[in-house]
Amino acid sequence: MQVKIKTYRKKRKKTRRINLLLFISLSFSLFLILTFLHKEKPVFEEEKEAPQQEVSFVLPPLEEKKEVIRRGMTLTDILKPYNLSGTEIHEMIKDVKPVYDLARIRAGQELRIFSSPQGELFSLEYDIDEENFLHIQKKEDSYGAEIKKIPYDIRIKTIWGSIEENLIFSVRDENEGVILALNLADLFAWDIDFYADLRRGDSFKIIFEKKYLNGEFIGYENILAAEFVNQGKKFQAFRYTYPDTKYSDYFDLKGGSLRKQFLKSPIRYSRITSRFSRRRLHPIRKVYRPHYGVDYAASVGTPVQVTADGTVTFAGRRGASGRMITVRHKNRYETTYLHLRGYARGIKKGKKVVGGQEIGYVGSSGESTGPHLDYRIKKDGRYINPLLFNPESVKPLRAEFLDDFKKKAESYCLCFEAPLVILSGFSNSFPL
Repeated sequence: MQVKIKTYRKKRKKTRRINLLLFISLSFSLFLILTFLHKEKPVFEEEKEAPQQEVSFVLPPLEEKKEVIRRGMTLTDILKPYNLSGTEIHEMIKDVKPVYDLARIRAGQELRIFSSPQGELFSLEYDIDEENFLHIQKKEDSYGAEIKKIPYDIRIKTIWGSIEENLIFSVRDENEGVILALNLADLFAWDIDFYADLRRGDSFKIIFEKKYLNGEFIGYENILAAEFVNQGKKFQAFRYTYPDTKYSDYFDLKGGSLRKQFLKSPIRYSRITSRFSRRRLHPIRKVYRPHYGVDYAASVGTPVQVTADGTVTFAGRRGASGRMITVRHKNRYETTYLHLRGYARGIKKGKKVVGGQEIGYVGSSGESTGPHLDYRIKKDGRYINPLLFNPESVKPLRAEFLDDFKKKAESYCLCFEAPLVILSGFSNSFPL
C-alpha cells in the first residue's frame, strides 16, 4: 500500500514539470514569430500627435552705438555710416511718421543705433521724453515703429534721521541728495517753514521711490509717505491715488488734505532776518516805523513762489519797495513780494497764478541793505503777521475712498514704528 502511493506522487510531479516546460517553449516561439513577421514598425497614437520640434532663429550679436544729436545735425548725417541712401532714409521717415515725426528730433537727445557686425542697420531708439522712447526696426521692405515705455526700475527706500543743522545736511547724512530734502520741504510747506520753524532734534522718516535705468540711479520719484516731528508736533503725509481719476495727492491720517490755502513761506529754503513788527528801526532811514512783513535773506536770483492761487494785480517798480508783485486771492486776501531782481516769464497784471508757482527772483531793489525778499499778507486791507497766519485746508479726501486710504496709510504707520532692519525687508510691499 505504501509503495503504490509513493510511485503515484512521483509520476504526477514529473507530468506537471513537463507541461510547464512545454508552455514556456511555446510562448517563447510565439513571441519570436510575431517579432520577425511584423515588417512595419507599429505607430502609437501618442507619436502621431506629438508636435514637431520648433527651430529657433538666433539673431547675430548686435553692436550698439550711442549718438548725441548735435545742433544742425540731420537724420541723414547720423545714418550715413550705415550704408543707407537718401531714398532709404526718406522712406524710413515716411514709414515712421504715422507714429512719430522724425523731423522733431531735438539737439542734445540721445539716439541708440543697433547694427550687425557688418554695419547693416537693424534698429534704432530715440528718447522722446523722460517716460517714452521711439523704437524703429527694419523689416524686409519697410520700417516698423512704436512708442514704448522706458524700462525704469523703481525701488522703494526708507530713511529716517534728526536735524542737527538743517534738513539738507540731515538728508545728506543718510546718503541721499538735496532734491529729496527739497521734495520733503515742499510736502510739508503748508505747515512748516523749514528755516523759521526748524529746531535741533526735530526728526523725519521718509518712504520714497528711487528710479534706476540699467542699474544706474536716475532720480527721485514720489514720496509715498513721510513723517516730520517739528518742535514736538507730529506731521504725517500719505500719498493716495484715486482709483477712478488716477489723480494723486497727499493727506494726513484722517484724510485731511496737506494743502492749505496758503504756503508757509514764499521761498523754498531761506533764512529770516526780520520779522513782522509794529515798531522797527529802519536799517536805512534809522527811524522807528512798522514793518508789516517778514524778510527772507537769500542769494540774488533765488526763485520766489506765490503762496496761494490768485491773480496778479501789480508787477513793477514802486518807490522804496523796488520791483514788486501783488497778488489778489480769494476770501479777500492779498500777498505782496518786495525788492525783487526781476519777474518770471509771463508774470504781469491780470495773470492767473497757482500756489507754489515761480513768479519772481530775489534781489535788492529799492531801499535794501542786501538781497532779500520782504513778504506781506493783507486780509480785508489790513496787514497780518505771516508767521502767525494759520490758513484753512483745502478739500479733504473724497469720502467714498476714505476706508481704502486708511488701510493703506495705517500700513505705513506700522512701517514708521518698525525697526529699520524689519522695515527694509518689506518696504516694497506697500501699494499706495
